[in-house]
Amino acid sequence: MVEPINLRQFRKRKKRAEKEKTAEENRNKFGISSKLKKNSKANQQLEISRLDGSKLDNKE
Repeated sequence: MVEPINLRQFRKRKKRAEKEKTAEENRNKFGISSKLKKNSKANQQLEISRLDGSKLDNKE
């Protein structure tokens, strides 16, 4: 005999798979690559260190 299929679970699995496919497409389309993330993080650290280095000590 054929095993009965629960259509509700089948629909949910299908919907999850479609959402995952759409999410993957969006990550590829709009996401930032790890190389760019590392580069921007390094630039932020450089800017912070430059700003901290040029602070004036105001001791009143």
